[in-house]
Amino acid sequence: MRRFEGLLFGLPGLLVLAGVVGVPLFYTLGISLTRYTFLRPRWDWIGFQNYFELLQDAYFVHALTVSAVYVALTVGLSLGLGLLLAVLLQQPVPFRGLHYFAVSLPMLIAPVGVGLIWKMLLHPELGPLGSLMGLDFLGDARLALLTLALIDVWQQVSLVALILLAGLRSLPKEPLEAAFVDGATPFQRFRYITLPLLRPVLLILLILQTVAELRTYDLVYVLTRGGPGNATELVSYFIYRKAFLGLDLSAASAMAFVLLLLSLGLVALYYRLLLRD
Repeated sequence: MRRFEGLLFGLPGLLVLAGVVGVPLFYTLGISLTRYTFLRPRWDWIGFQNYFELLQDAYFVHALTVSAVYVALTVGLSLGLGLLLAVLLQQPVPFRGLHYFAVSLPMLIAPVGVGLIWKMLLHPELGPLGSLMGLDFLGDARLALLTLALIDVWQQVSLVALILLAGLRSLPKEPLEAAFVDGATPFQRFRYITLPLLRPVLLILLILQTVAELRTYDLVYVLTRGGPGNATELVSYFIYRKAFLGLDLSAASAMAFVLLLLSLGLVALYYRLLLRD
């Protein structure tokens, strides 16, 4: 009876979730199986033809490759720098609250605002950084993707650091104290005790950051519009361009569904690693 009551109380939330997530999801799936465009809004059934065409679309494959490189850069740097920053913030220093506030500032700015700030700073002629270094960070195909990733990391690393700091503070003290008594160096204590205990938190952050970076759109739109050429054209921006500039809603829906499946696959892999712990 109690189990039935619990299900009954949870039913309204499940219905709202089904309406907010389920209906758009199946609508997108339905459109991806048709030849539906803004200029010709008809549900002409074509099956999985859009998906087969994606495999032969060199631009889509390129966007996937760029996204893979971008996710590897941003997630790796965010976790590495975030862990380093969390360890530094854990040290007993004066004005610790002020340090926390300074670290939190980047994540409080909207991504569009972050993009505008860095676009002005990196302008090759008017920006202080761009003109000082004599480089066109966003206009050079060799630098644009790395620059975009570093700007993203600048904003994301503060949240990662604060979550890892909370994880560090929740670790049991006994193993670290025992290792200290046994003569272990600070690096050994961190490598063999702190990191293994922090592994679940790192895996959860890995899941969240990977999914978030796969959905990156706003920074690309503000900073590069996928350029120069298509050097920074991530899958999310390519989907936008296909749907609202190319007006091919069915192909864009197929791409969005493929991106969803890739995200779910990565989450399932990370979740399996998490359960192993």
